[in-house]
Amino acid sequence: MNTTIAIIESSINRVQRWVEKNEYRGYEPFDGLSSCLRPLTAGNVFAERLLQQLVRQSPVNLRPLIGVKAKDSTKGRGYMAWGYLKRYSITKDPVYKQKAVECLDWLEKNKAPQYTHHSWGNHFDFTSRGGKLPEHEPIIVWSSLIGQTFLDAYQILGEKRYLKTAKSICHWIVDLPRERTPRGNCLSYVAYTQSSIHNSNMLGGAMLARTAKLSGDRELAKVAKAAMEYSCSRQRPDGSWWYGEGEKTRWIDNFHTGYNLDSLKCYIDSTGDDEYRVHLDKGMEYYKKVFFENSGRPKYYHSRVYPVDIQCASQAVDTFAYFADQDSDALSLGVKVAMWTIKTMQDKQGYFYYRQLPGIKIKTPMLHWGQATMYKGLVHLASKFQ
Repeated sequence: MNTTIAIIESSINRVQRWVEKNEYRGYEPFDGLSSCLRPLTAGNVFAERLLQQLVRQSPVNLRPLIGVKAKDSTKGRGYMAWGYLKRYSITKDPVYKQKAVECLDWLEKNKAPQYTHHSWGNHFDFTSRGGKLPEHEPIIVWSSLIGQTFLDAYQILGEKRYLKTAKSICHWIVDLPRERTPRGNCLSYVAYTQSSIHNSNMLGGAMLARTAKLSGDRELAKVAKAAMEYSCSRQRPDGSWWYGEGEKTRWIDNFHTGYNLDSLKCYIDSTGDDEYRVHLDKGMEYYKKVFFENSGRPKYYHSRVYPVDIQCASQAVDTFAYFADQDSDALSLGVKVAMWTIKTMQDKQGYFYYRQLPGIKIKTPMLHWGQATMYKGLVHLASKFQ
């Protein structure tokens, strides 16, 4: 096990150096609309989606050839800050504290400019079947995950300004549209229209619940419970969740399931509300049974392996580390996934590859999608051996 830990620590240091050398900038899977070819789409949604998917799915990195530049990443900064905070809490090395504070300060300065309260989006436009998401338009996923880092900063560094920012994020969340039903309410994915997605709803609920515990704001806890009731009441009999309840969102994948499990555990730990523990246990058993091969390689969908995606690996490592205190299999599974990923998907330069397909690897170095997420997950895993 000492050799395994040394390999994980070496991997952490190598990816950290790569991110810092590249000044926290990189590519992302859906950044194709930053291309100089975009004017050729004439603003047509289908044409924009086609360009975006061409860039995303190409086994060769087309971005340098079509004018897509490495960009800043709000979630990437948030995840790097989380890793730095965890390393500081273990080592007490002030260098990690300084790096974390610098990332958090950057996030403060780069919140979504069109909203009073703190929230974050992408540094590029995005087009999907549901419409267009403009640059800097915040989403609850990014904002909630970054918010968890500000709560960690408050607890580890003891500075009230970080709790103030977390509360601001929660104000943005509670102002979102909600789908109100007899079986709970669903927080919207975005602010400008109602979009009901399970992982984003549960991530928002987790952020509200944890902030409520630390701030004493009972109203946040009420909204969080309604969010968890919505998603838990719609958990499928086998323990899985659809991505969303709409017909076009009925798929089951690895890393969004990890988000759901992390969020539900955070909610229960923050509130002491055990009503949904049966849903958590059932969901974790499904996750362990369905999404991983014996080698540790993560499957993307419940029904097929490919594409083997770095986000599935990183989220699995993080989720298994998070559940190590209550699931006897979690730590060993986290190590198995981590070791497979380091051996198979980490480049000699330190960064992690984007995807593995049959007979080929897509080696494009993403920033949050691969580097920052793996950094957070591996640091979390390594902390379990301290």
